[in-house]
Amino acid sequence: MKKILAGALMLLFLLAIVPAGWAGTGEGERAVNPHAFSAVDTAPRLVHLNSGPVSGKVDEGVGLFLGIPYAAPPVGEFRWKPPQKVASWTQVRKSTDFGPSCPQPKQQGTGTFSEDCLYLNVFTPARKAGERLPVMVWIHGGAFNFGSGSQEEYDDRNLARKGVVVVTINYRLGPLGFLVHPLLSRESADGTSGNYGLLDQIAALEWVRRNIAAFGGDPRNVTIFGQSAGSRSVSLLMISPLSAGLFHRAIAESGGPILGSEYLNPGFNGNMANVSKMGRELSSRLGCDKAENVLAAMRARSARDIVAAADCSTSLFDDGLFFAPVFDGRVLPASPLAAYSGGRQHDVPIITGSTLNEGNLYLKDEKDLSVEKYASFLKARFGVNTAEALRMFPADTPQDVAGAIDRVVTAAANACPARFVARSMERRKSRAYLYRFARLPGTPMALRLGVHHGAELAYVFGNTRTSDGYNEVDRELSRKMMDYWVNFAKTGDPNGQGLVRWPGYESPSDLNLEFSDTIGVNENLYQRECDLIGRTPTPY
Repeated sequence: MKKILAGALMLLFLLAIVPAGWAGTGEGERAVNPHAFSAVDTAPRLVHLNSGPVSGKVDEGVGLFLGIPYAAPPVGEFRWKPPQKVASWTQVRKSTDFGPSCPQPKQQGTGTFSEDCLYLNVFTPARKAGERLPVMVWIHGGAFNFGSGSQEEYDDRNLARKGVVVVTINYRLGPLGFLVHPLLSRESADGTSGNYGLLDQIAALEWVRRNIAAFGGDPRNVTIFGQSAGSRSVSLLMISPLSAGLFHRAIAESGGPILGSEYLNPGFNGNMANVSKMGRELSSRLGCDKAENVLAAMRARSARDIVAAADCSTSLFDDGLFFAPVFDGRVLPASPLAAYSGGRQHDVPIITGSTLNEGNLYLKDEKDLSVEKYASFLKARFGVNTAEALRMFPADTPQDVAGAIDRVVTAAANACPARFVARSMERRKSRAYLYRFARLPGTPMALRLGVHHGAELAYVFGNTRTSDGYNEVDRELSRKMMDYWVNFAKTGDPNGQGLVRWPGYESPSDLNLEFSDTIGVNENLYQRECDLIGRTPTPY
């Protein structure tokens, strides 16, 4: 009897020292081993969230918890409303597969689509809940109309193995995520509409603050990072009053705070009144504008119908409907230019930069690029400064047009907004680090489009496989880029042992780090181009 009692007491002691949040799932018994993950341990693991328990899996030493809901399905009456609290559950929720992507025009690599899409994924190398590892939250790109946190190119296992907990998220896209309509504004308590996708991102960050410690992450050390529309999201979250305190570092890869978007699509400038016209046009296309209850009629239409009616395009020459964040005075300030220029962005360190050939990706399907078409392209973007822009970005023959547009988009839509954000940080205590990515890999897309928009992603996530066209030079560059990114997530400073020193940004010299065949420090990045763009009137 004494032996049985002693054994029971020992078991109770072992159970008591297991960190909160971690448990085994074998026959419902709590695990007594505090080391939850290891390279050889492939058993599922149980984590207790504030909404209920979830079980994940282990792959090569990284814990994967996929398809976790962070908000209620935005369907029915919740369509075009801020994200609602997710319903709690008591039974273990299996989280070993990605949730569906948000509705969008068909795109490869995004899996199944459903309006019930507010899910996130956690990749953790932690062996116990109390490790307090840095957290990196990835916001995917796709022009605010495409993409998913489950895309293969965002495989986070290699990055997680560097010692960070990585989270990828879905957020509402296109007309379902960013519709502005006067009737939606009227029914809102805040008198605004749109920015539902940004509110989703904020809700995901709130989920991270509440739950990430259970996965071994530190809710007091969160880095948001993203590329393209994800980068623009990062830059916008920097000035959103609703995101204050939810993150502590930021990385913006190829995309500023909407500044520069007018060089991609002049018809979209984030102005509420202008974008509201697009909302009314969508209502008309759906045949709902004459209904007795317009919003009820629109909410009765399927997500597929709404996406099809919007027919959003990312073409540089398309002036159709386009749905993206708006400056509503609530989620975002009325003027991002004034917010950044006045030093009102969150005081957190930031990495920001661009690639060498940002514009070529937008031209891959364009034909008949005449000199006349280029002149119209410039006039729509530079207005009174068109003649000066033509001298800076000349195109004398049709064969020159594609290269000229690539340079315009590279500078105006990406590199100069990055410089603008970096310069604005001189008004804050936190430092900015500016970069340019210029390494040309041997991938089919790079051989066709150069160092294109998104070329750095494989390096940031460590997915430089030989079968895809990468070689050992690429893999070494990838290792160093991941080190810079992870060092930054840990401390707010990307520098570390064995790395070329990356100086903080200084406006007189425009210091920046170039990632190419080698890594080195440059000065005066796109200085003339950015000075011209800075003198060009904007609608903000």
